[in-house]
Amino acid sequence: METAAFLAQERDAILDEAEAALVRSHAEHYEAAGQAEVRRRLEALLDRLLDALRGRDLGPMIGYAQEVAEERFEAGYNLSEVQTAFNALEEATWQRVLGDLEPSQYAEALGLVSTILGAGKDALGRRYVSLAAHTHAPSLDLRALFAGTEGSE
Repeated sequence: METAAFLAQERDAILDEAEAALVRSHAEHYEAAGQAEVRRRLEALLDRLLDALRGRDLGPMIGYAQEVAEERFEAGYNLSEVQTAFNALEEATWQRVLGDLEPSQYAEALGLVSTILGAGKDALGRRYVSLAAHTHAPSLDLRALFAGTEGSE
């Protein structure tokens, strides 16, 4: 079975597992957002994954990840919280693949999923850090790492 068709078929199970993983992570902003909003966000992320799979195009995932970075940065989310959502969806997808596909299908399915979500996480991280660098976020002030070294004062 084609990876996109399989994941679309397993949509509810993937979303349920990803949502449960986010609940277990106790990510502050996701807990505050509420179950319905978290589900909506995971659905949107899964939709971008499926679009990228069907079109063999990373563009929509990268664009979406950059939008998410901007929205979550402005809302005060920590980058690790947002990465956790991507990771939760990836883990849930892997669980479905490894639990239900034939071993001969693992390499392609996992490779595609990891490539697409990896590109999304990369775009998310780069955009978030770029925004943080322009606002001088204290969490990204690395000068403390170099205290006591020449030129650190």
